[in-house]
Amino acid sequence: MTEAVTPPSPLDPPPLPPEKPADGEGLITASDVRDGAAVALAVAVAGVLLAVLWAWLAPRAQYVSNGEAVFLRDSESEARIGGDGTFFLLSAALGVLSAVAVFLWRRRGGVPLVIGLGAGALFAALVGWRLGLVLGPTDDLAAAAAAAGKGVPFDAPLQLLAHGVLLTWPMAAILTHLGLTALWTPRDAPPPEWLGGYPPPHVHADPAPAPEPPRS
Repeated sequence: MTEAVTPPSPLDPPPLPPEKPADGEGLITASDVRDGAAVALAVAVAGVLLAVLWAWLAPRAQYVSNGEAVFLRDSESEARIGGDGTFFLLSAALGVLSAVAVFLWRRRGGVPLVIGLGAGALFAALVGWRLGLVLGPTDDLAAAAAAAGKGVPFDAPLQLLAHGVLLTWPMAAILTHLGLTALWTPRDAPPPEWLGGYPPPHVHADPAPAPEPPRS
C-alpha cells in the first residue's frame, strides 16, 4: 500500500533556504583572545601620553609662603578644578582615538576586543593619573617653599579632585567602538530567492484560463 502524497500548491510560500553557520561563528577563538590582549596592552601603554599631556596642559594653582606656613596665592582660582577638566577632555579625546584605531585594525569587532579595549583604557587612565602626579610639580610643599623663598609664588602639585573622570577614557572608547561597529560593519546579504520580497511573484501569477465548454 502506497501513501498518498499531496502535491505542493503554487500558493504555498517557497521553503526557507537552510541556514549554514559560518565556520567558528559565535565562538571565541584563541586568535580573538590574543587580539583582545594586544589591544589592552597597547591602550594601557598610551596612558603615558595622557600623563605627559596632563602635566603639560593642566592649569597651575600657585602657593606662596610667608616663612612659616604655605597659603594659596589666589583662593578664588579655578586652576584646581581646571586640572580635572583638562584630564576629562584629554581622556575623552584619547578614548575616541583609541576606539577608531582598534576599529580600523579589526573591523569585525568581537567581545574579547571590546573587553581588551575597556580594560586597557581603564588601566591607561590610572597610569595617566599617577604618572601625571609624578611628572607635575612636587608635592613636598615645604621643600618647594624653601626653594622658592619667602613671598615668592610656586606651582602647586597636580590634583585629581573628581576621581570619576578616570572612567572617561574607557566609556568614550567603548561607546565609540560600538557605534563604529554598528554603522560600518558589513552585514550578510539576504538569500537571492527572497530579494524580491514576500510573497514571491509566482504566487500572484495569472490563473490558467478555464477550458471552453464543448460545442454542440
